[in-house]
Amino acid sequence: MQTLLTDRELLAALADEVELNLGRHIAAADGWQPHDYVPWDDGRNFGFLGGVDWEPEQSELSETAKLALTVSVLIADNLPSYHREIGKYLRTGSWWRWVGRWTAEENRHEIMIRNYLMVTRSVDPVQLERLRMEHMTKGFRRPALHLLDLLATCAFEEAAAAIRHRNTAALGENKMVTAIAERIAVDDELQSIFFAELITAAFGIAPDQTMRAIADSVASFHVPTVALPDGRSSDEVLAEAGIYDGAKEGELVFTPLLERWEFFTRTDIGEVGEKARAELARLRTSSHA
Repeated sequence: MQTLLTDRELLAALADEVELNLGRHIAAADGWQPHDYVPWDDGRNFGFLGGVDWEPEQSELSETAKLALTVSVLIADNLPSYHREIGKYLRTGSWWRWVGRWTAEENRHEIMIRNYLMVTRSVDPVQLERLRMEHMTKGFRRPALHLLDLLATCAFEEAAAAIRHRNTAALGENKMVTAIAERIAVDDELQSIFFAELITAAFGIAPDQTMRAIADSVASFHVPTVALPDGRSSDEVLAEAGIYDGAKEGELVFTPLLERWEFFTRTDIGEVGEKARAELARLRTSSHA
């Protein structure tokens, strides 16, 4: 039976891999600027400064595009909660440097989307601010996780976010919305790869624990959600709009990463790993994932 490693031991054992992948990530991530994606010439003052307040006819976006961008900016607005929830597990050395880098990238997404929405008057700024206040006040908390569970979950979450943004780009709404969504999707994919590479490295240290963490993460997975003004949840509405459908998670989110990790073909696992593999196989069969 494989020795069960503590989170502290895993943090130390994977530290060099974190440093290596952080360097790779920074080299691969384009140093793009959020202000480049905002048509500043379209901007004008609102009523408080003697301009014109928002009216629905000022928006040139479809309802689907407005929904997708609103959900994206509100999730990004909640960054302090996500920063806390990932940072409390990764408080040392190169792990903490990654937390800072990831947080800065996510904040850049929020800056770009919000500036675009405000300058182009694409959504009601008052309603958006009320939603932001409500969403951030509610905050976000994860159930207690071990390190490998967190890494697997984050790999899946970033892969799901990339799919959401790729589908937003595929709307063909306009040149800038497409560019914004594609830019964020690239970042999401690179972030998912970072977490996925750490899971790959963990297999070389604790294969059974890693198998268990992946299986548990798939079983409990759900994307971040936003409560919308009509009382519905964002995941329900995004599925209806074809932006992100939870019914396709097995195919689009889980399968590519499971194949990357050779989850169903590994030969380096013991009894615990085999049990986790069997559980996930049954789950995929029952959900047709």
